[in-house]
Amino acid sequence: MTTQTIPPVEGSNKDRVIIFDTTLRDGEQSPGATMTFEEKLEVADLLDALGVDVIEAGFPIASEGDFEAVSAIAKRVKRASVAGLARAAAKDIDRCGEAVRHALRPRIHTFISTSPLHMKYKLQKDPSEVLDMISAQCSRARNLVEDVEWSAEDGTRTEMDFLCRAVELAIKAGATTINIPDTVGYTVPEEYEYIFRTVRERVPNSDKAIFSVHCHNDLGLAVANTLAGLAGGARQIECTINGIGERAGNAALEEVVMALRTRADRLPYINNIETPMLTRASKLVSAVTSFPVQYNKAIVGRNAFAHESGIHQDGMLKNAQTYEIMTPESVGVQKTSLVMGKHSGRNAFRTKLKEMGYELGENALQDAFNRFKDLADRKKIVYDEDLEALVDDEIGHAGERIKVEDLTVIAGTKGPQTATLSLSIDGQHVTKEATGNGPVDAIFNAIKELVPHTAVLELYQVHAVTEGTDAQAEVSVRLSEEGKSVTAKGADPDTMVASARAYIAALNKLVVKRLKGKPEAMGATP
Repeated sequence: MTTQTIPPVEGSNKDRVIIFDTTLRDGEQSPGATMTFEEKLEVADLLDALGVDVIEAGFPIASEGDFEAVSAIAKRVKRASVAGLARAAAKDIDRCGEAVRHALRPRIHTFISTSPLHMKYKLQKDPSEVLDMISAQCSRARNLVEDVEWSAEDGTRTEMDFLCRAVELAIKAGATTINIPDTVGYTVPEEYEYIFRTVRERVPNSDKAIFSVHCHNDLGLAVANTLAGLAGGARQIECTINGIGERAGNAALEEVVMALRTRADRLPYINNIETPMLTRASKLVSAVTSFPVQYNKAIVGRNAFAHESGIHQDGMLKNAQTYEIMTPESVGVQKTSLVMGKHSGRNAFRTKLKEMGYELGENALQDAFNRFKDLADRKKIVYDEDLEALVDDEIGHAGERIKVEDLTVIAGTKGPQTATLSLSIDGQHVTKEATGNGPVDAIFNAIKELVPHTAVLELYQVHAVTEGTDAQAEVSVRLSEEGKSVTAKGADPDTMVASARAYIAALNKLVVKRLKGKPEAMGATP
């Protein structure tokens, strides 16, 4: 009996590991993760381009739609084997064979429960009946395709003697791949490795099949158990993009593959996955299933290559390997992200500004950094647009004779509204309280009392720099006096503060213009 195998990569002395992706079958069984026909084809095309060896396209007997999807995928996939799942029933196996028959390398993946618990309560059959069914189902499948995979459902809770007998019969009946799945995520790494070693040693014809791991993540051990299975002799990994699947999900393809690549010193196995496509695959599967990827998800999460801590950012700027064990480019991320937040340090802030095209002197940099830290304490996320508004605001107000020092506003349904404003005018600290028809009017009235002028407000405009209720407000103000108009901006998470800063910035420009004609300084009222 011949066994169909996928040959090792030419020129390599490392063991070849087959990547079996079940996103379209086990992944789609996640509650709420159902994909349309077109979405399944799109995911299958990407999996094929990614370098997946076997694509489990679905469960053909489950519905007409599933059958059509598996059949269509079998016809269009150019490189990978295409598998369909079938229970231990003739109709299942025949329907599966029909669905995958046009594939370049068709596979029937059939299974039956082998644990005492499953046999008694789920199947309601005795062990001898199950063994007979294994022989029958594998023989029937082998008559339809050359490549047959058999799975011992709930294999990690199956008695060893019975498991070995079942595996031996499956191989004898034509199975070319033997899967011992951790169906309920129950096992631990040392135990899983032991199961594979023991079965391979005790089953006399075990050398005629490839052994496979299929781990669920109920205890958060799916990836660890998968790697342990390889140590026990398995050479096929069953996994899903983003780790989606029944209950807590499956072993995540991207995590397993990058573990093999990053720790090749301890995990001497190779595969054909094009790792720079991993992030793209993750985003596609997340989009078609509407399953968001957690921010701190390994490899493909939004924060996987993001650093906010000042200590980490400083280390990253000196040498990326201080805090990153793989490059972001290796998984399809454009670059490391230095996330600006309250934990960020001065060095990271300076570097970020340089990336944005800002070169500030030491004093201006320190002033901008102080404002940034104040902003970061008030906002969860500081976006590039926030920094741009903040720095532009700081640069625009640098060297101003009049500066906003403090502002308190009392507003509500019962007017008039009140503003208490403190300014620094040529180094002199002055404060005034004023009322107005609304908080902004009260602020501007306070400014007029502190800095008497005849300028007319021609424009007052507010817009949010970024999204969210904690977004910075950017206020634009245009003042006109004696035929001269000036426009200025102010930015702050508090719209009232931004309004005051914008008005004062415009007023400062008028002061400069006035001083060109008059040597005397603009005075402040006591």
